[in-house]
Amino acid sequence: MIKSSIRNKLIVLLLITTIVPFGSSIVITYFYTKNSIEEQVVAESKNLLYQGKVNLESYINELDDLTLSLYNNPDFINFMRNPAQGDDYLTIGIVKNVVQTILYTGDTINGVRISFRDEDRVIKATKRSNVIFSSEKNEEDKEAFLRAERSPYNMYIEPEFPQKENEIKRSRNIVTIHRAFRNIPDDEVLAYISLEISPDKIIDLSRNLYTGEKEEFYLLTPQGEMIYSSDLDVSDDQNNQKWIKRIVGEKDSEGTMEWKKDGFNGVIMYDQLPASAGGWILAKRVSYANLYESAFSVAKINILFGILGLTLVVLATLFVSFKITSPIRVLLRNIQQVEKGNMEVRLPAFGSDEIGLLGFRFQQMIERINTLINREYKLELENKNNQLKVLQSQINPHFLYNALQSIGTVALKNKVPQVYTLITYLSKIMRYGMNMEENMVPLDKEINYTKAFLLLQKERFRDNLDYKITVDEEVREAAVPKMILQPIIENYFKHGFDIRDGVGRIELDCRKVDDRLIITVRDNGIGVTAQRLEEVYAHFKAAALNKIGESTNIGLKNVYVRLKLYYEGQAALRLENSDEGGFKVTMELPIKREDEAG
Repeated sequence: MIKSSIRNKLIVLLLITTIVPFGSSIVITYFYTKNSIEEQVVAESKNLLYQGKVNLESYINELDDLTLSLYNNPDFINFMRNPAQGDDYLTIGIVKNVVQTILYTGDTINGVRISFRDEDRVIKATKRSNVIFSSEKNEEDKEAFLRAERSPYNMYIEPEFPQKENEIKRSRNIVTIHRAFRNIPDDEVLAYISLEISPDKIIDLSRNLYTGEKEEFYLLTPQGEMIYSSDLDVSDDQNNQKWIKRIVGEKDSEGTMEWKKDGFNGVIMYDQLPASAGGWILAKRVSYANLYESAFSVAKINILFGILGLTLVVLATLFVSFKITSPIRVLLRNIQQVEKGNMEVRLPAFGSDEIGLLGFRFQQMIERINTLINREYKLELENKNNQLKVLQSQINPHFLYNALQSIGTVALKNKVPQVYTLITYLSKIMRYGMNMEENMVPLDKEINYTKAFLLLQKERFRDNLDYKITVDEEVREAAVPKMILQPIIENYFKHGFDIRDGVGRIELDCRKVDDRLIITVRDNGIGVTAQRLEEVYAHFKAAALNKIGESTNIGLKNVYVRLKLYYEGQAALRLENSDEGGFKVTMELPIKREDEAG
């Protein structure tokens, strides 16, 4: 019952047509939103990193330009070339002025230090102390000085104290910029100028490049050393943080990659400063959990509305299914009552929709069946009466034939053979017409009947009528519909004989052309007009014999319908005016019908 019930099928169908689109919409929306958000976050992060790179590059170039400005001071250059000869008060004042100018030009410079290469002499100054000239070894900075000297840009940025968010100490230097000061135009290194940079500017720039608690940001040296980190738990140990090693080893200066190691599952975007600005690497990490948080929110909202919509749809589905199937079930119960023989069923009104109309039509059908049943009883009684009448009518033809035979015998006894001949022809005509057992007859039999009919007409009109019958021997046994020629010939006597010119003539020609029988009937009447021919053909196509046209067309219509009935489109009937004058009817019949061949 569950499988065959239309109600259950309708409920399942409606649920499928609603749940599948809703579910598909939620899934597609989620994945589309997720991919869109990922692309949007990656694009925005890359643009932000690029802007951060530009700002950091500008800041570092600005600091680097302070050291390059020393080449514009000839007194300072002369001192650097001969530091031992510059102990006079004036030279010392110039050097102090230069160092203090650099120190206080940049807000983020905590200290300036000039270390001579060939002498253990150092000039240094901080914002908490004056310019100091001292003699000390430079072993701690030796590696940094060598890197600056080997650099094609004569500069090396050394990370001093990595700054981690929530543990930032602005009093400590974050990096030191070392520059190898050469004896221009020679390549000889005279000294190393070091600028100790406070973290303020770099921290502020870094904080603008990520969103706290949702994103991570790291500033690394080209070697992977940490300069700034937004996460306390991430260090620059490349053995534990293989993603740093991966980024450092990349050939491209910027890019995006997925990472699912080292306790992180998400997307990493990076960008690198030019080597002239220190080559720092800006890296930003966004976990998938934070990346798709918005997508999850959108999906939750969609699911919430989807559940609400599905609830309404389910309720509407149940309502519609019960609304549609309940009347059908009532109708089914009444049909079962009818099957049991109860024809007195009464259906309630189901409304004016299709179901209501179906119930109304069913009620009408039951009433119609009751009426037909009553009529059938009456017809059965009438049928019995008709059977008695048929038995009685069978006596009449025999009585008529016997009466005609008796009249003919009396005519012979009284020596009136012409009367006997006419009675014989009339008897043949009546016997041929009243024989209801034949539908198809040989053409020769139909011709004999036609001759008898024409002989009677000849006896009536005598010399005013002349006829001619021509039949090929090979078509005499061809089967044709019974009494197919008499209506056509009789049509001449009704419409053409009285308005003829001279003696009335009619010709019947039957011949074989290919596999078809061609029967032509010509007369010498005045013919018909083209408009009248159109009316006759229109009458042929009418559904009933008397639908349109005059009653005089019934004979030809009868021939047309019988040909169509017997031959199913294989026969043709043509009406036309003859070239010699008069009217011509042509019938084209197959000698062997298709149903006979089968």
